[in-house]
Amino acid sequence: MKKILALILALIMLFTLAACNTNNNGTTSPSGNDTEVEDNTELDADSGEYELALITDLGTIDDRSFNQGAWEGVEMYAKEFDITHKYYKPADAGDDAYLNAIDLAVQSGAKVIVTPGFLFEVPIFVAQDRYPDVKFILLDGTPNNGDWDNYEGKVGDNTIAVFYAEEQAGFLAGYAAVMDGYRNLGFMGGISVPAVVRFGLGYIQGAEYAAQELGLEDDSITLNYFYTGTFEPSPDINTRAAAWYNDGIEVIFACGGGICFSIFPAAEQSGNAVIGVDGDQSSESESVITSAMKLLTQSVYDCLEDYYADEFPGGETLLFDAANLGVGLPMDTSKFDTFTQADYDAIFAMLVDGTVFVDPNTEIAPDEIPTSAVVVNNLGG
Repeated sequence: MKKILALILALIMLFTLAACNTNNNGTTSPSGNDTEVEDNTELDADSGEYELALITDLGTIDDRSFNQGAWEGVEMYAKEFDITHKYYKPADAGDDAYLNAIDLAVQSGAKVIVTPGFLFEVPIFVAQDRYPDVKFILLDGTPNNGDWDNYEGKVGDNTIAVFYAEEQAGFLAGYAAVMDGYRNLGFMGGISVPAVVRFGLGYIQGAEYAAQELGLEDDSITLNYFYTGTFEPSPDINTRAAAWYNDGIEVIFACGGGICFSIFPAAEQSGNAVIGVDGDQSSESESVITSAMKLLTQSVYDCLEDYYADEFPGGETLLFDAANLGVGLPMDTSKFDTFTQADYDAIFAMLVDGTVFVDPNTEIAPDEIPTSAVVVNNLGG
């Protein structure tokens, strides 16, 4: 069995590398800092000035995921301290459109700009030099020139790069699902970027840890694992999810922004379950039993608090994990049958104190993942 899992996980890694070498939903990678941008950003017709700004990525501000979680952090801080704030939604995907949105935010008075997601790596690499007096908070990315043959990366003195321990959030989701009685699991990721891969590897490790804790026999758990190659909903994703449920999968970890909106209907129609991602997605569908969360709202709030306390850690890369309450499950809205708050608190404490280590390495050798009870199968369906 260990050889079978090693082979399947090796294929997963191969698929991951292949997907990462495709273009990221149409983004471009300028080779220099003198990019000319067009005015193609949706912007309200007003002349007000806004001190805090957020630029959305491919999704919407109400995506119940990365954009919304980050924006709620901006809103929470801004409303608490009566600070003007605004979000800007680029009309197109790509570095030029994102840079143009940043330009508009600066022209509208932004002193701090929050950008959610790796798609902003190249735009922030340019913008942090273009606007040295503006502070940038880049979530899930490191500013770089996008030229992988002549790579140059830099977290400027006016920028912080914020990362999350997705592997720990995924671990908690996999652990809770197995402890709650689920035995046929699915993982459906979006684009196989490192953050999504870490969620998936953590999910495997969490399911395995629970299986060992419960003393389950080998092959007691199956786990279908697939990357959709997009963060957008599509009929193909819905069809695949419905087929998985029809084949006996009981719960799918929908790990990829908008793909959840193709998975929710399949779960609802079959009477099965979904695990959400990034934010608490319980209000989106009765099928959501929990969500593997990056606590985006609190982490953005904390970064803004540092800025206004003249403690902005410019030039640094920050990690939000269990130890600083950067990841977790929303137990108050979770729909578990037997997995309790006490169970959650116990495993969470073990992540905090290091008793449980979840390997975050997206290039982890497949045979280094424990395999006594989990079989990953049906890769690609």
